[in-house]
Order: sequence, then C-alpha cells, then structure tokens
Amino acid sequence: MPLTDPTLSATKQIALVAHDNKKKDLLEWVRFNRLTLLKHDLMATGTTGRLIEDELDIEIKRFMSGPLGGDQQIGAAIAEGKIDIMIFFWDPLQAQPHDPDVKALLRIAVVWNLPVACDRSTADFLISSPLLDEPYERQQPTHEGYLSRATEVD
Repeated sequence: MPLTDPTLSATKQIALVAHDNKKKDLLEWVRFNRLTLLKHDLMATGTTGRLIEDELDIEIKRFMSGPLGGDQQIGAAIAEGKIDIMIFFWDPLQAQPHDPDVKALLRIAVVWNLPVACDRSTADFLISSPLLDEPYERQQPTHEGYLSRATEVD
C-alpha cells in the first residue's frame, strides 16, 4: 500500500535515535547542526528525546524508550508516512537486548525508501544535502506483489 502523498515538504519530520554508547555522539552532532535541525520537526525515542530537548532547549515529540517499544513506535510512524528521515546512531559493537526491534526498525525504513543515517559521517552528508530544505518527491514503493498475496490469505 503506497503512502497517499510521497512528496516531502520543505520541513522534514526527522526521527533521532541513539543507543546508550552513541548518545554522546548524537548530542554532539545535534549541537553542531542545531540551526539546521531547528527548521524541521524532530522526534526521538525516550531518553534520547529528553537529552535532545535539553540540548536544543525545545520540546520535541517523544516516543517510548527503544527497549520499551519506542523503536516499534517509530517503525509504525515510518509505515504511516509520518517520518521523512531517520538518524539512528546505533552501536554495532554492543549487543542490544532489543536487537530484533532494532533490525525491524532498520528494515521498515528500507521497505519505505526512507533516508537513514546510522553513523555521523552519513548523517553529515544527509543533513548537508540541498534536498533537505526543499520539497522532495520520494519514490514510493508499491509492494504490490506482497499486497496481493496478503489479501489472498485473508
């Protein structure tokens, strides 16, 4: 089922997520990109969201903590077309108790062709893109083959 409007406005809906060992890195990145980020609507998982609110002195939409369902909430928002970009500083060297949720979140971002940065250098390239501050028509996958099989089972 394609999203009703794949055109992203100039103001993007940006989800910010970071594992514990990467929160400091994300906060440094947020601080450095403050002026750019303030032009957009920000949202984050629990603790990361509180830290970003404190850093930027603004209120943002906060989901639950990742291990308590926040990753799944962000995944649902991606599937509903409510998130345009995800910055997810994840820790590939630390086992996460909610690793299946993390993999599901990254998977759903790719399923819906969402721009995702999983490290600082990719986030730098993404946030400095001229496409960030203008409307953009994202190519939206239809997933028709999957939908027709799903309706046959129902």
